[in-house]
Amino acid sequence: MAKHGKKYVEAAKLIDRDATYESLEAIELVKKAASAKFDESVEVAVRLGVDPRKQDQNVRGVVVLPHGTGKTQRVLVFAKGEKLKEAEAAGADYVGDTDLINKIQQGWFEFDVCVATPDMMSEVGKLGRILGGKGLMPNPKAGTVTTDVAKAVQEIKAGKIEYRLDKAGQIHAPIGKVSFDAEKLNDNLKALIDALNRAKPAAAKGVYLKNISISSTMGPGARLNAASYR
Repeated sequence: MAKHGKKYVEAAKLIDRDATYESLEAIELVKKAASAKFDESVEVAVRLGVDPRKQDQNVRGVVVLPHGTGKTQRVLVFAKGEKLKEAEAAGADYVGDTDLINKIQQGWFEFDVCVATPDMMSEVGKLGRILGGKGLMPNPKAGTVTTDVAKAVQEIKAGKIEYRLDKAGQIHAPIGKVSFDAEKLNDNLKALIDALNRAKPAAAKGVYLKNISISSTMGPGARLNAASYR
């Protein structure tokens, strides 16, 4: 069993592990229990009633959080010609084509999200093992392979996040920082859960939103009343 430090143990006393809370109360408790010296992220874990082994029950998508994540995303765009100018004007941090591909092959990773136009994917595919292993490979389902690079960059900068079902049937996603107002965190939480409900696979049977918990990066988690989101 993992051992926790004194701060964590004291913070854990604020939250009843056997209780379920309404969202605002849970958020306030998580904010109060955060004790790190840095501005911790607030993260949500959702256990879904789907079978992650079955392709027709896979859950993956994107959502723009109304108040962002509190983290500035460095966006790299693979494109050519006019699309390069569009990406740059929209606020992309890095734009290019084969020059960036060569740079990444040499070990450069000063970016958080990759966007590519469809005509660049044959070249970007050479980075499949490198970018795929870091979860950075552009993907149409995530909206990062697109001809509308300006929109993609703007949404990412505004707080778009990707969610994806893991092997345990859970979704993990950030919804902001401990320094955010509770109401803003609650708005972001609602946007995420609404997106998950819309993404419910037709093949999913029974209870879809099984468990929802919220925690800060270094703090204890609080269980939410999942029934209120069904």
